[in-house]
Amino acid sequence: MNSIDIDVGGTFTDLVLNYDGRTVIRKVPTTPYDLSVCFSNVIDEGAQALGMRMETMLPQIDMIRYSTTIALNRLIERKGPRLGLITTEGHEDTTLIGRGAQWIDGTRVQERRNLSNQRKPDPIISRELIVGVKERIDSLGRVIRPLDENDVREKVRYLVTKGARAFVVSLLWGFLNPVHEKRVKELIRSEFQEFHIGYMPVVLAGQVVGKLGEYERTMAAILDAYLQRSMQIELSTCWDRLRDRGYKRSLAMIQSSGGIAEVFKTTASHTFNSGPVSGLMGAHHVAKGLGFHNVVMADVGGTSFDVGLVVKDSVRSYDFRPVIDRWMVGITMIKTLSIGAGGGSIAWLNKLLNNRLEVGPKSAGSMPGPVCFNRGGADPTVTDADVVLGYINPQFYFGGKLNLNKEKAAAAIRDRISRPLGMTVEEAAATIRKIVDGNMSSAIMKEVHLRGYSPEEFILFVAGGAGATHVEGFRSDIPKAVIFPFSPVFCAYGSSTMDIMHVYELSKRLTLMEPRTGELTTDYEAFNGAVERLIADAKRDLTGDGLDPASASFVLELDMLYGGQFHVKRALSPRLGIHGAADVTAICDAFEKEFSEAFSPFVVNPAGGVFVDSFVLKAIVPTKKVALPRMAMEGSDPSAAFKGERAAYWPERKDFAPTMTYAFEKLRPGNVIEGPSVVEGEYTTLVVPPRLKFRMDEHGLGILE
Repeated sequence: MNSIDIDVGGTFTDLVLNYDGRTVIRKVPTTPYDLSVCFSNVIDEGAQALGMRMETMLPQIDMIRYSTTIALNRLIERKGPRLGLITTEGHEDTTLIGRGAQWIDGTRVQERRNLSNQRKPDPIISRELIVGVKERIDSLGRVIRPLDENDVREKVRYLVTKGARAFVVSLLWGFLNPVHEKRVKELIRSEFQEFHIGYMPVVLAGQVVGKLGEYERTMAAILDAYLQRSMQIELSTCWDRLRDRGYKRSLAMIQSSGGIAEVFKTTASHTFNSGPVSGLMGAHHVAKGLGFHNVVMADVGGTSFDVGLVVKDSVRSYDFRPVIDRWMVGITMIKTLSIGAGGGSIAWLNKLLNNRLEVGPKSAGSMPGPVCFNRGGADPTVTDADVVLGYINPQFYFGGKLNLNKEKAAAAIRDRISRPLGMTVEEAAATIRKIVDGNMSSAIMKEVHLRGYSPEEFILFVAGGAGATHVEGFRSDIPKAVIFPFSPVFCAYGSSTMDIMHVYELSKRLTLMEPRTGELTTDYEAFNGAVERLIADAKRDLTGDGLDPASASFVLELDMLYGGQFHVKRALSPRLGIHGAADVTAICDAFEKEFSEAFSPFVVNPAGGVFVDSFVLKAIVPTKKVALPRMAMEGSDPSAAFKGERAAYWPERKDFAPTMTYAFEKLRPGNVIEGPSVVEGEYTTLVVPPRLKFRMDEHGLGILE
């Protein structure tokens, strides 16, 4: 299958192009002022690598998959429209009150420690634009107070006079019985119809998040409404550029749940964190092919450092209430950890802590970028430190397409860091590198240890343009690191390994096993009805996407818990339906196994009863994937890839030393490189310190150990 996979990062935009059996990888600088520009640029670069024009290549492409930071960028800029929120009368202050810990949501640990500066975030919808309407549905979905339609019309007109240009409707228990939410939308449409100049979008919270959690459900709907217009404009521009150049198929968006959906059927909130999630899914696919069961995926980009885990061949570790910017939402995301550390992270002196040197979380981004980029940047970054230390070749950065200014980088470090601290420039650069490596190593250890695992049990997959340059410093106790030919574009590669997957959730509380008595449920219809409803939704959407529902496989996961517990554990259900006691027992046993593995066998509590809180259905349509090649092993001598020597700084010696450099693309399976040395690829550079060695395996993958 001919496919294009694109991942937009904070600094670079990455491409993996599979065309007629060839795989091309490319990177271009991200254009934050208009992401459709870098989107087109990177496709054009890929076409040129094949010796083709975009207009010739695009009609032959079967699928384009896209992960982007558009949503987060626009949310941070606060450039959305004025929204009006319609909720149940008496609950107008829910989003303003928030959860108990809302004041720390989305903040860094250092910020949380400074209690005097803690503030709740400014609300996206102010109190004057929130109204309550006369209606009420109870927790069983029964209408106990009919909707007052005249009251709705009056409140809608009030919101419009206050400047609302889009509406969010979030009524109590609206996800259980959407009759009132849908009727409110109909009333708004009767006032402001689609063909009117004053047409205003209406987002129903129960359709965005169909599960319990009033605050989280409402906030997810608010973010979708707030970002809808800006994302529509930017993605439509990308789509128009593709159509103008002959592309006739769909544009698919990567979702944070691990699924893929057609761009015009994707909500904004489901695209957050899609890049790291696609990288983790790619790590899962590669690990399965290589026979690795436990993997840490570590992606060092220009702006952020992202970590995800594959544990026992599974990525089913979820965040049920993720925080987007400063807002907790009710959508389910695959769990990853991100910190502000990367090649563009700015080194600075914290005057409040006696000029302590810190690195990140602020980044120079792609514009102006590090000082050495010669684009007007003034703040020294991690990349500047790597150039000064001799690890990055100024004449071969970005495959020689971008010449770096080493003198400017050294001057920035000297003026901003080394001179105030009384260090040499090289000592300051080495300290910058040590600090950022320590921050990344701590993030990995936090993710591994806090989930109850030992780092010695894992393999490290290195991703991102700066990953190979810093892996020797952040790998910590993980014994082996794998560097791929496509490591610099690993997240884009990850999306190329993903199946088409739609995810559906339904909040429905059921008892599978009664407390104390252990009696199993006989209400099979309630369980089966919920699953059949989700399958019907999935088949409808697959048909709408032009896919055959018969080619899809359906996987059911259940959010379950024991009696007396508050937090749920998502477990894979061995049955799509229950038709007898044996099916109920199988589901309870599967939950007990996953629960005991995640926590402890000693906290398993079937005597408290076994309950289902939510149903999660995945509709999966397999796609063709590119397999890793297998090549004949050759000798250990890497001299055919030798490029020459240059001076590089090695902390063990506290000085520069002549260091052999090699070309990554010319290394052959079986080649072994002893440290200290540097291995240069087109889009990344690997640093091999004195105590380690680097070898190439039969798949063309580099192993650092």
